[in-house]
Amino acid sequence: MTAPGDGDRSALIDSIAGVVSGIEGVAGLHGGMFGEAATYLPGRRVAGVRIDEHGTEVHVSLLYGHPLRHTAEAVRDAVAKLTSGPVHVTVEDVVRSR
Repeated sequence: MTAPGDGDRSALIDSIAGVVSGIEGVAGLHGGMFGEAATYLPGRRVAGVRIDEHGTEVHVSLLYGHPLRHTAEAVRDAVAKLTSGPVHVTVEDVVRSR
């Protein structure tokens, strides 16, 4: 059973995940060291995105060779357009390819 607003929340999480995954230099979303950076939705888990009363957290792996600070800022700016409150970006890893 879905609670009221779950569809809106699912759509927001999916939008954030899609926008972040499309940013140049982002290899993908990352669930954190112990998988704690995630959102649980009905029937699935979205790693790398978490929204709570403190803002939005986005955890990513970046592609080697892309400027870390610039790419993290691009992630923050893109997510800030979709949600209110602060956006916290954590770079969990740097990888050579997707």
